[in-house]
Amino acid sequence: MATIFSRIIAGEIPSYRIYENDRFFAFLDINPLAEGHTLVIPKVETDYLFDLEDELIGDMMIFAKKVARAIDETMDCKRVGMAVLGLEVPHAHIHLVPINDLYDIEFSRPKLKFSDEAFRATAQRIAAAIR
Repeated sequence: MATIFSRIIAGEIPSYRIYENDRFFAFLDINPLAEGHTLVIPKVETDYLFDLEDELIGDMMIFAKKVARAIDETMDCKRVGMAVLGLEVPHAHIHLVPINDLYDIEFSRPKLKFSDEAFRATAQRIAAAIR
């Protein structure tokens, strides 16, 4: 059975897409810790990030770096933090979270709520900054 992330890639479930290429997909987390909280996933369905082939995981980090730079440029943050948890969805993924403090990337914190319009505007702003 396809994961929710595979269904997002296939367009079966809507998402706030930021950027994609033939192997990776970046979109806003709908339960974010901060405005601009983004997920980066491989298009190949693999449960555990560290089961990916070396070349693929390396290329995924380069893809994530490009997205993180756009987040850093467009969100009000000191840095973009990165987390790999891998417990909530059985599909390898990286969280890119705009942070100003060490505790901003604490996943036990309450998640933020944004309107559809706000999510769309954030996704468009980050997408426009990708180079």
